[in-house]
Amino acid sequence: MQLGMIGLGRMGANMVRRLIKHGHQCVVFDTNPATVQLLVSEGAVGAVSIADFAAKLTRPRNAWIMVPAAITDKVADELASHLEADDTIIDGGNSYFRDDRRRSAHFKPKGIHYLDVGTSGGVWGLERGYCMMIGGDKEAVDRLDPVFKTLAPGRGSVERTPGREKLAGTSEEGYLHCGPSGAGHFVKMVHNGIEYGIMAAFGEGFDILANANASLKKGEADAETAPIGDDYVYDINLADVSEVWRRGSVVSSWLLDLAAISFAGDPKLESFSGRVSDSGEGRWTIMAAIEEAVDCDVLSASLFARFRSRKDHTIAEKVCSAMRYQFGGHLEKPTGG
Repeated sequence: MQLGMIGLGRMGANMVRRLIKHGHQCVVFDTNPATVQLLVSEGAVGAVSIADFAAKLTRPRNAWIMVPAAITDKVADELASHLEADDTIIDGGNSYFRDDRRRSAHFKPKGIHYLDVGTSGGVWGLERGYCMMIGGDKEAVDRLDPVFKTLAPGRGSVERTPGREKLAGTSEEGYLHCGPSGAGHFVKMVHNGIEYGIMAAFGEGFDILANANASLKKGEADAETAPIGDDYVYDINLADVSEVWRRGSVVSSWLLDLAAISFAGDPKLESFSGRVSDSGEGRWTIMAAIEEAVDCDVLSASLFARFRSRKDHTIAEKVCSAMRYQFGGHLEKPTGG
């Protein structure tokens, strides 16, 4: 099957490679000509502009956009100007689901199908495959099934869920039509919100383990520091703990696998500053929870922790310190004390 791909970054390029490897034809475009040429050397058909890209697709055209959410509207609108009725635009980035609903309604009068495909797999997807959560009309989803089936990981060696044999659908293959426009990115949004929470839990747990030797390095007692006692005398090897947890533990997961890889190569993670970005999905998940009146203490706390990681000292911390001084005369300890 033929598919066009606009955006050949960390995921887009590897998705093209996976499709070519399994016999699909790919037309590719990116603002970086060198990236296009690299994929041309691997079997793709290159394009020098979006107009050229659309011209090289056979009808009904299937064009996948894999660009940052901030420029998706611009790219989709320019692409749509070169498309016709029954062509399909697929947004595989991390767009806001409300934007998907708006775009779908915008393209509908022209007869252009619009699919939102939340895509998870990162830089490992070339070999592992990509988990895809799809929104949009069934006609276009069914037409593109060969593409989704190729990109998805398939059943692989994952043990089948008991009782699943009684249920139909593609979810066991690693892709799912979640509903109408926006549903795919809504499910991916919540997926990423959960990811924030899991990552924060691992981060906090490893931090507690890293400080299990606090009794061995405690300083002189003073009125500004709560006593720690003499029980925290353990120098715990985080690389070994992350490895043993991978094997048979109930917290084993791919995220733990990635933590273990990081610790194995950099035991104290000295190559990282600790600044954790958020690309939007966590915020949108919390906004949805507020509008749905759903409590989500863990996910909201993990988002706020990411905000905190990008600051030195906040007004909130200064207020707390100021109040401690006012009610008890507590002076701030010097940094590092």
